[in-house]
Amino acid sequence: MPQSSGGIPPTALPTFSHEGDFNFTWGFYRDFDLTVVVPIVTNHYEMAGGPTVVGGTGLGDAMVLMKYRFYRRDSPRGTTQASVTAGPKGPTGRTDLTGANGSLLPAGLQPGSGSTDFFVGANWTYTGLFKFKRLVADEDFHSLIRTTGTQATNLGSNVESRFWLSYRPYESKNVAREWFIGPVLTWLYSADESIAGLTQPGSGGNALLAGVTTYVGLRPGMHVWLGMDWDVVHSTGAMYMPVRSHISFGITQQFRMHR
Repeated sequence: MPQSSGGIPPTALPTFSHEGDFNFTWGFYRDFDLTVVVPIVTNHYEMAGGPTVVGGTGLGDAMVLMKYRFYRRDSPRGTTQASVTAGPKGPTGRTDLTGANGSLLPAGLQPGSGSTDFFVGANWTYTGLFKFKRLVADEDFHSLIRTTGTQATNLGSNVESRFWLSYRPYESKNVAREWFIGPVLTWLYSADESIAGLTQPGSGGNALLAGVTTYVGLRPGMHVWLGMDWDVVHSTGAMYMPVRSHISFGITQQFRMHR
């Protein structure tokens, strides 16, 4: 992105970002989950026309989410289920990162937003697509509804739709170990930012990413996954900074709490 007036554009987003999420989910009742997500965020912004990089690391905005699985049906071909998730995202993140001259970096480069936002999502899984028992279709659709936060900036509400078509080439007889792999198609939409109540035209847009994700069950209760996505097509707004590539990795360990 070109610099404006020799500085960083007020709607700038990171040219490189890393987010490490600590995710604790408690299935406290049949079909109900309570999730707490605490992110640690590293944002870097590389200035155009030079090697200068600004940014830093800090605590991101935490979320508390409630998930309700309202539908489940088991059949010889597999399981079909659907759920909804909702909850707030609090202004817990760091918002005081500064540049080389000591001035605050734009809100989009801060680990936190300074705003109280609301997350809402839905998920649907269908096992046995086209009557192939090991073919699974998974759709995740969610949105973050943003309010005004640090530096009188509203970063713009966003929507993400992720469709994963996976095949299970391996499953142990006791289902303790399994392996899924398949293509992923993701649509990202972000609304224009607003600063001090003024909309910044062209700062939001659409992006379509394609990639592959693999998910492995190592033992009962432990799973790992790896996903990679690349930009296919995106909007061409003057200030829009689309995601060019995205890599995700995670480890899940389930355990039982005794009362």
